[in-house]
Amino acid sequence: MLPPILTELTEYFAPLSTLQREENGAVTLLTPGVNVLGLNATYLPEDVPDLRSPLAWHEAQSVPPLLASLKTVVGAREVAALEVGTFKPIEPQATDLVVEQVSRLHLQKWADVLTAAHGTPEWATPLARHLAARLERQRDYLPLLAYSGAGEAVGALLWQGINGRSAAHLWGALSEPAAEALLATAAALGRDLCVSLSTTPMLKTNSALVYSETVKFSLMNRP
Repeated sequence: MLPPILTELTEYFAPLSTLQREENGAVTLLTPGVNVLGLNATYLPEDVPDLRSPLAWHEAQSVPPLLASLKTVVGAREVAALEVGTFKPIEPQATDLVVEQVSRLHLQKWADVLTAAHGTPEWATPLARHLAARLERQRDYLPLLAYSGAGEAVGALLWQGINGRSAAHLWGALSEPAAEALLATAAALGRDLCVSLSTTPMLKTNSALVYSETVKFSLMNRP
């Protein structure tokens, strides 16, 4: 059984992934051709099981052997970490930023902004195509775009609302004000918004996470 915070991530990313598998308490989500960590990882329970089978599945799909866990995994090298918890926005400040829900027909622009915020613009088109197909069947997600006063798209977020909970684990912004505006809007859409924040962010947010835990993403060393 996965720790609750990892279950949170798999419940958000599984409907967006291409392949899913559960074995010995570990949950594997794979999405070949898309570079989102949460869509291409094996999520580990507290007691790490034998990883040979899930790692062989990664290899069979030509996906790097990425693990998501709450603790360090022997034989793996940490490549990223996220703080995952409930988002508490600060008092809103005067801004000319506007956040709007966008149609699935505009996912290319949404993906352009998201990947630019993460420094991977070359992945925009594959991500847009993948999500367009997934979101056609998944009505629990809303794509949001933040616009500057000049009308420039400066932030993108994918909100999920289901069973009285809300989440936003796939998002990015080109400025701190855009990040605040996106997250505050997402928080207003549903109660107890759970979000992921990078532990080494390209931008900071003044708002707080409560009840948060650090999720480590690690690549298993090849023999």
